[in-house]
Amino acid sequence: MSNEHPIIDDRELGMLTRATTELSDGTVLTHDWYAGTVTLDDADLELMLEATTADEARALIPRIRETLSALAGLRRLATDAVVTAFSQGSPEPAELDAAATDLALETIEASEDGTIVLHLTDTCGAHFPEGYWPAVHLGPDGQITQVTVES
Repeated sequence: MSNEHPIIDDRELGMLTRATTELSDGTVLTHDWYAGTVTLDDADLELMLEATTADEARALIPRIRETLSALAGLRRLATDAVVTAFSQGSPEPAELDAAATDLALETIEASEDGTIVLHLTDTCGAHFPEGYWPAVHLGPDGQITQVTVES
């Protein structure tokens, strides 16, 4: 990694690097985020910090840490929000429980405005078509502001 895009070595989050993609022709695209991976409950969780400089990324680290520390409760709130947003009427407790099992947290994305997006994946393929996933948006106050489907 060049001095232009230094690696961030965080004691809790590990290595965060400026995200890049190499195309088949050898061209390297540099994305507008830093990325890393943490392991929680024996599963890898991707981290995305919307930033083009190491200083911008470092400024988002406390928000990522805060989200990780609240994750036990946030996971269930997120899956309940997804079911509620896409149900006709009030969901049954069994539907909420099934979603809590079937929808796994895959990525936490942090933006400079304080927004956190929890990207979930449908582990059984019964809830969302392939190539689509639900995302739960949290405002700076930690409250759910929006539930979307992304592709």
